[in-house]
Amino acid sequence: MYKSYSMELAGRTLTVDIGRVAKQANGAALMHYGDTTVLSTATASKEPREGIDFFPLSVEYEEKMYAVGKIPGGFNKREGKASEHAILTSRVIDRPMRPLFPKDYRNDVTLVNMVMSVDPECNPEIPAMLGSSIATCISDIPFDGPCATTQVGLIDGEFIINPSLAQKELSDLQLTVASTREKVIMIEAGANEVPEDTMIEAIYKAHDVNQEIIRFIDKIVAECGKEKHLYASCAVPEELFEAIKKIVPSEEMEEAVFTDDKQTREENIREITARLQDAFADNEEWLAVLGEAVYQYQKKTVRKMILKDHKRPDGRQITQIRPLAAEVDIIPRVHGSAMFTRGQTQICTMTTLAPLSEAQRIDGLDEFETSKRYMHHYNFPSYSVGETKPSRGPGRREIGHGALAERALVPVLPSAEEFPYAIRTVSETFESNGSTSQASICASTMSLMAAGVPIRKPVAGISCGLVTGVTDDDYIVLTDIQGLEDFFGDMDFKVAGTHDGITAIQMDIKIHGLTRQIVEEAIRRTKEAREYILTEVMEKCIAAPRDHVNKYAPKIVQIQIDPQKIGDVVGQRGKTINAIIERTGVQIDITDEGAVSICGVDQHGMDEAKKMIKTIATDFEAGQIFEGTVVSIKEFGAFVEFAPGKEGMVHISKISDHRINRVEDVLTLGDKVKVICLGKDKMGRMSFSIKDVPEEA
Repeated sequence: MYKSYSMELAGRTLTVDIGRVAKQANGAALMHYGDTTVLSTATASKEPREGIDFFPLSVEYEEKMYAVGKIPGGFNKREGKASEHAILTSRVIDRPMRPLFPKDYRNDVTLVNMVMSVDPECNPEIPAMLGSSIATCISDIPFDGPCATTQVGLIDGEFIINPSLAQKELSDLQLTVASTREKVIMIEAGANEVPEDTMIEAIYKAHDVNQEIIRFIDKIVAECGKEKHLYASCAVPEELFEAIKKIVPSEEMEEAVFTDDKQTREENIREITARLQDAFADNEEWLAVLGEAVYQYQKKTVRKMILKDHKRPDGRQITQIRPLAAEVDIIPRVHGSAMFTRGQTQICTMTTLAPLSEAQRIDGLDEFETSKRYMHHYNFPSYSVGETKPSRGPGRREIGHGALAERALVPVLPSAEEFPYAIRTVSETFESNGSTSQASICASTMSLMAAGVPIRKPVAGISCGLVTGVTDDDYIVLTDIQGLEDFFGDMDFKVAGTHDGITAIQMDIKIHGLTRQIVEEAIRRTKEAREYILTEVMEKCIAAPRDHVNKYAPKIVQIQIDPQKIGDVVGQRGKTINAIIERTGVQIDITDEGAVSICGVDQHGMDEAKKMIKTIATDFEAGQIFEGTVVSIKEFGAFVEFAPGKEGMVHISKISDHRINRVEDVLTLGDKVKVICLGKDKMGRMSFSIKDVPEEA
């Protein structure tokens, strides 16, 4: 018999079934939140994976299209590789859980969350996040949980716990917070310039809800939890550390790692490692973990110097930002470009503008998100860190960094009505030594402004780090962390925003949570740094968006027509609109509301297309004057096409001021003529006159 547990969570019932399905997994929980159903499983290998120096955790979030009553698109009609949304959700599940596994655990662990049903009122991310924690907690896999996760929205100044999909569309805040029993362990946010104090209040509102969920999970674990299995520890032997210190004293290691040049530091460590390999050549057991031992020695050295002496590896003060530089227009012919440099971190972002029809289509579980007009892509080539390896396309890290920058900039973008373009920014990492995602936000802001995108305000991003001691009060927050401080520190707290508020947060930590004091100090520090970067660097490089798009960018004009006339403009099987496109060389997009976007590089062609569309969409009345082409000649008159697919008849008596016997005596096919509308004839056709056109026309 399986056991079922329920609690009320944000006005909906959360039910967890244990022992009902997937009994061969180490742990499994069938999660129900309203009608949303997610199966969460946790499995671990029997033995550690050999030859690795990291914990091999894999988190999957599988979106099944049957969950929303859809058949997948494409030729195969089955789910393919994970969507970007699924990858981002997997990362949000991974980040709070990874620090809670033992640091010396090397067994493969896989957490799989399969979305089987979606209730629009109950976001499937919530049961997936909670299900991963529950499945791992009740399993025999070593895990220092539980952790719980809550989402918070902000609508009309009111906080909404676990907002529905519809509410998320209206919310000024999309915040996800994970907590352990005492502390916040993960923060992810996108916001419409939410003030710092409001953000802190929202974080701890979610933290309070998380404590209720943890008490609920504790009850499940008490009744269903398995005893944790023993495992082979991969910790470095203490005797090895002692032997290393005799060969490389702590003073020498301090001198090796404390330099502001990454390549110099890496060369110093290579030389030390080579000496140690020679010294321990006869001890295969020690050689197998020597790399990890040197890493740990570096880590202890850096942490001690920062925490006790307030000395950073590159000699900076605790609150000091590395040297900054900003440039625009460094790449010719692209629609916009900018480069932002912070120390040894350098990002170049290119902006591309296109018609709205180029917006990305999204085939996912969220019925409210079917397309994406702004796309930010982030690339991290191996040369940026002085390594050599083939490019295999964007990994989860690249997708995550791109999504963070995208989230940071969306709140300041103009609406499609104000700026009818699809927009793509691509951030190329030229050099990396810490917080490239935040540098890409700065570079992208300037690139957008250089391209003439009328963003409302510039956005900057910065990252803070953390080194902790034995007690909660023993810590140092570092402004603008470089790679070494990220690797050896306890936190990477990224915050982006404008002068007026936060637009995005992403917090990763390696310890079991942060106190409120640390969270508040990190947010305050990032605000100070953000203000400095905006005022002293970015705004001095480019103060405001340019008032016109780049000469190489497509030009777009918009007109509004009566939605009832869309069929006339499109024509039967698209005949009319295709004729306009062929004649003028433009691209035309029409929304269901009658908003017409005309895109092209030739102004004359755009003007001609605009004139044609307006002509077709006009209710024809007597007295209107048109210019057209003679397309057919009959005994009784001539037919004049005044817009693609639109013709009117000029009777022979209305062609000339004097009597003519044959139409051909005055008109030939292809003649351009001006005509005045006389209304409709007895057959319902448009009737025109050439002779009655006023001279001033």
